Amino acid sequence: MTRQEAREKAIALVSRMTVQERAEQMRYEAPAIPRLGVPAYNWWNEALHGVARAGQATVFPQAIGLGATFDPALLKRVAEAISVEGRAKYNAQSARGDRDIYKGLTFWSPNVNLFRDPRWGRGHETYGEDPYLTARMGVAFVQGLQGDGEVLRASACAKHFAVHSGPEAERHRFNAEVTARDLEDTYLPAFRALVEEGHVESVMGAYNRVNGEPACASTMLQQKLRGDWGFQGHFVSDCWAIRDFIDGHDVCDDPAEAAALAVNTGCDLNCGSTYYFVMEAYEKGLIQEETITEAAVRLFTTRYLLGILGDGSPYDNIPLTEVESPEHLKLARQAALESAVLLKNNGILPLDKGKLKTVGVIGPNADSRACLVGNYHGYASRYITVQEGIQDYLGDDVRVLTSQGCHLFKDRVESLGQPGDRLAEAAAVAHASDVVILCLGLDETLEGEEGDTGNSYASGDKRDLLLPESQRELMEVIAAEGKPTVLCLLAGSDIDLSYAASHFDAILDLWYPGGQGGKAAAELLFGEVSPSGKLPVTFYSSLEDLPPFEDYTMKGRTYRYLQHMPQYPFGFGLTYGDVRVTAAVPERDGDRLKLHVTAENRGKRDTGEVLQVYVRCQDSQWGAWNPKLCAFQRVFVPAGQQIETDISVPADAFTVVDSEGIRKVDGSQFLFYVGTSQPDERSRMLLGAAPVRVKWAL
Repeated sequence: MTRQEAREKAIALVSRMTVQERAEQMRYEAPAIPRLGVPAYNWWNEALHGVARAGQATVFPQAIGLGATFDPALLKRVAEAISVEGRAKYNAQSARGDRDIYKGLTFWSPNVNLFRDPRWGRGHETYGEDPYLTARMGVAFVQGLQGDGEVLRASACAKHFAVHSGPEAERHRFNAEVTARDLEDTYLPAFRALVEEGHVESVMGAYNRVNGEPACASTMLQQKLRGDWGFQGHFVSDCWAIRDFIDGHDVCDDPAEAAALAVNTGCDLNCGSTYYFVMEAYEKGLIQEETITEAAVRLFTTRYLLGILGDGSPYDNIPLTEVESPEHLKLARQAALESAVLLKNNGILPLDKGKLKTVGVIGPNADSRACLVGNYHGYASRYITVQEGIQDYLGDDVRVLTSQGCHLFKDRVESLGQPGDRLAEAAAVAHASDVVILCLGLDETLEGEEGDTGNSYASGDKRDLLLPESQRELMEVIAAEGKPTVLCLLAGSDIDLSYAASHFDAILDLWYPGGQGGKAAAELLFGEVSPSGKLPVTFYSSLEDLPPFEDYTMKGRTYRYLQHMPQYPFGFGLTYGDVRVTAAVPERDGDRLKLHVTAENRGKRDTGEVLQVYVRCQDSQWGAWNPKLCAFQRVFVPAGQQIETDISVPADAFTVVDSEGIRKVDGSQFLFYVGTSQPDERSRMLLGAAPVRVKWAL
């Protein structure tokens, strides 16, 4: 069914409704209209890294980990699996009359906001700090979720539109002030790609204001969305964001006025309760009937495209056995393997099982399920923690000693115990072990969405880059034992790893790796698979290097505008191999550039690797401060061998954005860097190698 055909069906159906019935359909919990055969439908569902909040589902790595894979093809497969499970659950539940929240096919994912500041608690819901990476990963997710058939397998949603990345505690009243250049160059590219390339079915407005206008009622943003980009789907508010027009932003006096402002600006669907006042606004003449009608038509167009009205869909027979199928669990494990980023390795990894008698697994995240899942998650029927994964892998051949070591953030594990009540046990375990696997980090109780976290300040944002004090004390205790130690970090953001880097032998960032995370961790630690993920965010040396959290200008932020040396750079990640790009030959390919790249693995182990291309315009005043990512490709390089591959650089790589927010070609001399990292000094120091430089003139 084409969109036009679906829209014609929607027009015909909506024309038979009263104005009251149309207005009621604009609420996320849309009621049934029995006389027209329209069932109730709840629009609110989540699928950030698996079908969420509705019972059993495959739990994939959190989005930030998926971003670290730099693998759009893999992410598309992950999204396909999510949508199949979503259909399977919808089929089973709706057949039994269950049309509750989190049971529909309109998934409010992905989050393609930019992780511009490491303090933002929701940053781990994103694919990282780079517009190009986020666009490529986001488009892959949308295409995988929605499918390419005549009927949508599920509906994806680009959120939160736009210029939204904290502070969480201020989001209901905050005004994000952004320049025209930063808007076009940083905050909008991913949304534009999801609309123009991914044909995303819906877009969600953010809580905050953008340059004075509430994001859910922004004429400027709607002009970009529906005017410039040709978006034809439906627009939904973030949950209770329209209430903020009154209570937070002070742009409306009452709910009817707030509903009118949102509807008249193009917000079709309200997650919240303000649209209960749409009819009052209509009766006061604040909203015209045709505006209500158009919103209802857009919403029913989506429902027809999903095949959940009328004649059904090809997906109606997907069985419940697809949920957590063996294939999906295998895919979750692969995603966890590709997402892990090896930040340090003095040669201790991979561990040799045959040379070990005792392994100590220590830390509050060693046997934690919470640190596997991040937020907006489903529920796996079985979780494999890092501790369990190591125990399963080693079996009876190697003794595994364990200790929680400390509470995740409190000063003691037992409420009646003394501070540091697990430190002595942890020290004893380390002393008795040949090698220590120390599992530290955060979970969704410490970083996440405002109101969803259990930290003392409840905003979900981090105050600093440090691990909780309890974990810092544990690190010192373990270091004092002098045993070979590998730190496994399970967190969703930049953490200060300076102490670990100077005291431990290896650091492996696992992010929030999903239900299969522990199995993947064991395979990585013991060399069944080489780590190959790359940092999708900068690990800063200090917050002092950054502008204030509330400042939305990009100067000094992210690798593109960073003016200080980072702790670990965007795009960095070690492997068990040693892959170097040895040649990159440019060739014009229409309006694109094609690079014929040769890479060789000088190491002794096969490995996956991410070839990265960065560009800098040398003769435009509007060029980025630092070279920016413009292409990447995941490859596999066997030990001692070389590969050849072509990497296509899109035409946008040759454009810049001026102070008026106009994207254009404004230079002819370009320098490309092709390697396994960005071309910055810190990456060269850590890798002992630099990318190949390629000059190109238009």
